[in-house]
Amino acid sequence: MNRYDLLYELYDEFDAKTLLEYQNFVDVFPAVGSRVALEHWRRASDELERRKDAVRSAFPAGETLASVAAHATRDEAFTALDLLATYDRAVNVLVLDVDETLRSAGQTDNEIPRDTLHLLTELHEEGMPIVICTGQTLENVKGFITQGLGNELVHSGSLSIVYEAGNGVFTPGHGADTKRLLYEDLDDTVRGVFDEVRARVVPDAPEDIRRGCHLQGNEFNVTLKPNHQTGSREAVEVIDHALCYLLDLVGEAAPGGDPEAARAFYAAADPEIREVLERRGGVPDLDAADVTDETRDLLERVDVAYYEGDAAEVGSLELDKVAGVEAALEVLGVDDPFALVMGDSKSDLRVMEWVEANDCGIAAAPEHASEVVLEHVLSTDELVFDRNDATSMLRVVYALDRLAGLS
Repeated sequence: MNRYDLLYELYDEFDAKTLLEYQNFVDVFPAVGSRVALEHWRRASDELERRKDAVRSAFPAGETLASVAAHATRDEAFTALDLLATYDRAVNVLVLDVDETLRSAGQTDNEIPRDTLHLLTELHEEGMPIVICTGQTLENVKGFITQGLGNELVHSGSLSIVYEAGNGVFTPGHGADTKRLLYEDLDDTVRGVFDEVRARVVPDAPEDIRRGCHLQGNEFNVTLKPNHQTGSREAVEVIDHALCYLLDLVGEAAPGGDPEAARAFYAAADPEIREVLERRGGVPDLDAADVTDETRDLLERVDVAYYEGDAAEVGSLELDKVAGVEAALEVLGVDDPFALVMGDSKSDLRVMEWVEANDCGIAAAPEHASEVVLEHVLSTDELVFDRNDATSMLRVVYALDRLAGLS
């Protein structure tokens, strides 16, 4: 009997939905001191085992199928099997964005849901390395990851944090390689731009930016964040102005010292930036084709990013999340990766495109991801999940890894 026939029989003959509900309850039931609550958990645990035993006794590979049914819905299990048929590989590393992927600001309490944390922990305990890949500062992400996943997992030696969208990699337990500052490898020309922008960004800022923004505490990137509520009208307005201001600073720091050149270059490269310049009457008279070769060569290595009502940022195009993930996998010793990459933004898209180009992974995104990310995901394996439901993709991975073991 092939794997598809086994799954059809499993989900047609057994109440897998109830089995999954019992497993979820047993896994995430909070630790309480109530004797009544503890007795309720024990009864649920006993019923879970009874239902698993029924599956175990019905199939030669009953243990595997019982685990699949207890951790994945019918659709998730068949999605896993379709992925196995396509790639003939199990996932062996998780590459995960945090904000708007593992957790969704504004829709939950901004924490990673408990069922997601539990399944991450379970996969990790079974040998799955985890790469947390974020634009946040190291201290921010390290704090809530340690709180959520626990100090033991974070310092297990098989978890790595790519922070500031690839400027650095933190992998506890790896001696001299525990913290790698990738931005130190940039040449002096590029670093000189960042040094000048960072030195001027606050002292030279217009009054509305000084009062309406704050400088995020990055190690390398220069990021202006709004003091107003993210996404509010006030935040959109001040970040639009901050973007124009950063473009001018980059232009003045580049060869030729021409802010018009930077505006022209980035407006031609990014429609969102051009739209902001148009809204603010800041589109330059200079044509992008007239930017000097020396200036263009430098600007092609410096990224100016815009996130509406959330951030305006200067970063290095040589240090994106792909560079960070490659460094993290090297430290973790993952020589032949097949990754699940989950994310929602353009910086995550670069990792998704990298795993596709190198045939070393699959990509998934929440339904509210940016348009270009969704286009990529829908054009590959269509792994789009609901807001706040990153757990569903982890359940697919759980099922995929077990089904791959069936002959």
